[in-house]
Amino acid sequence: MINNLLYLTHRIPYPPNKGDKIRSFHLLQHLRTRYNIYLGTFIDNEDDWQYVNFLQTLCKECCLLPMNPRISRLRSLSGLFSGEALTLPYYRNAQLQSWVNSAVAHRNFDSIVVFSSAMAQYVEHFAHVKRIMDFVDIDSDKWTQYAQSKRWPLNALYRREGRLLLNYERKIAGDFDASFFVSPKEAAHFNQLAPLTKSRIHVYCNGVDAEYFSPDIAYDNPYGQEETVLVFTGAMDYWPNIDAVEWFARDIFPQVLAKKPHACFYIVGSNPVKSVIKLSSLQGIHVTGRVADIRPYLACAHMAVAPLRIARGIQNKVLEAMSMEKPVIATPQAMEGITADRETGCFIGHSAEEISRQILSQLESKFTRNKTGRDVILDQYDWTRNLAKIDDFLEVKPQRHQEEAT
Repeated sequence: MINNLLYLTHRIPYPPNKGDKIRSFHLLQHLRTRYNIYLGTFIDNEDDWQYVNFLQTLCKECCLLPMNPRISRLRSLSGLFSGEALTLPYYRNAQLQSWVNSAVAHRNFDSIVVFSSAMAQYVEHFAHVKRIMDFVDIDSDKWTQYAQSKRWPLNALYRREGRLLLNYERKIAGDFDASFFVSPKEAAHFNQLAPLTKSRIHVYCNGVDAEYFSPDIAYDNPYGQEETVLVFTGAMDYWPNIDAVEWFARDIFPQVLAKKPHACFYIVGSNPVKSVIKLSSLQGIHVTGRVADIRPYLACAHMAVAPLRIARGIQNKVLEAMSMEKPVIATPQAMEGITADRETGCFIGHSAEEISRQILSQLESKFTRNKTGRDVILDQYDWTRNLAKIDDFLEVKPQRHQEEAT
């Protein structure tokens, strides 16, 4: 008999077209090979309602609820009065809590898997069921990083969020039977922040569908024939990506353009905010918005850039570019957790000047195929192999029960 498993995610885990949805979807695919999945999640983008029927074919039962980001932001302000991290009331929903309570009471779950710390609040009081948390990365640290680039009062608000959310992450890591992070570096950093939970902290790295992101597939070129293309891929309503492309467009790309007048910078990703759209008025910069398939934009570009100044965990955009044998020019933050260096076609710059020099150097060398980078992907970033690390924790009894028995 196939056992039942409750899976909670903060955003619908399909389609796998952005960082968190890529990981949550592959985790769902892995879990459903062994369990009947009961999925509880939110849909915060109208375009994603078209995928509900497909997602229901993957699960035994789904609770898919709409989330209006504007209303959720207003609701999150209640945290200022309750003394909790604003992230928690942002994702708090009485209808989802009722569904979770009923499902736990009647479905005899073997395990509960929670994706993203904000969703742990729905199962805090179910200690009798084995609970596994996929933090992915340290959300609280992102807020602390945001604070460094904002003025008052936002910097004070973001510092508060970083501090209170870290307290909640520590609590969940201590209460749950096992918690996973996206890379050894991310796990080590959390262990420094929460040393009392070190024995329950584990890692499974992201992966890449190397057959899908293959350099051997022929694509129609979406660019002009004379263009020397630098490409950035990612959701363009996400602050770290917004900061990255604005910095690149204003401080880095002009240095490249001065030496390479045919150079173009393509920003490829969904939901570009107004400040990103405005960048298309600058010479050589193009903002595509959502595209049906990012692979032609990677395959036909001269190189991928990842100038992230705010980052945690592993950047899927870098892994996908490496899988398609593209040279990658990136900041140290973008490469954190990824086994890559010059030998694998990944070049790091710490400043705008260093990044522009790296780009110009690679354009001069005409280095366009990063075969070693793809070898790294095939060797270390396979989803099936990496996800297998969670299986052992799904088979054991809740850790608190074992500790009580000893």
